[in-house]
Amino acid sequence: MQPPVPTDDVGDPFEPEVGPLPKSTISDADLENVTKTGTTIVGVTTEDGVVMTSDMRASLGGRVVSNKNVQKVEEIQPNAALSISGSVGGAQSYIRSLRAESNLYEARRGEYMSIGALATMGSNLLRGGPFFLVAPILGGVDDEGSHVYTLDPSGSSLSDDYAAQGSGMPYALGILEQEYREDLTMDEAVTVGAQAIHSASERDTASGNGIHITKITRDEVEIVGHTDIEDVL
Repeated sequence: MQPPVPTDDVGDPFEPEVGPLPKSTISDADLENVTKTGTTIVGVTTEDGVVMTSDMRASLGGRVVSNKNVQKVEEIQPNAALSISGSVGGAQSYIRSLRAESNLYEARRGEYMSIGALATMGSNLLRGGPFFLVAPILGGVDDEGSHVYTLDPSGSSLSDDYAAQGSGMPYALGILEQEYREDLTMDEAVTVGAQAIHSASERDTASGNGIHITKITRDEVEIVGHTDIEDVL
């Protein structure tokens, strides 16, 4: 006697088995208590290098200033830096991961990762990693010149001559559109970047409390903070 044929649909046994996707347990109420760099961050390319500017405010839920002295830019390798908007915890974890990948590449190859490759690595990490609400700008200088890339959690990587991210982005972009020129010097780019941060700080409640100026060249990342933005305007 033949055994009964199961009527349940068991699917194709030769297809790969895929488990359930993880689901976030974070509620809207939890989001109100996440420390965020509401933020304005800016990157500008010049012939001599890249200038990045960022404000220094962190907030809770966009309503309360939780910290007035946040450094939102970090060196990834000696010719590249990353400026972050979004969740502080996600940003810190993301920077550690990207820096580790860069160090591993250098140890294996004996050279720095190109900025384009670093941007691709960064976008892949954002798309596949557990980084919560992070929207960075990557700036760097390599043999092909000066580069600024905007990255986002969907995994995109977009190169441009200048860029802005964060809640103050619309105000910063207006200044960049008006003031950017291809022949900007590094010092002129500092002024333009500072003007963009200042404009955003005037209207965006999540941006303010000073500015960090980052200058990136082929061999060095220099980060200097100013509690009074008027010092660099």
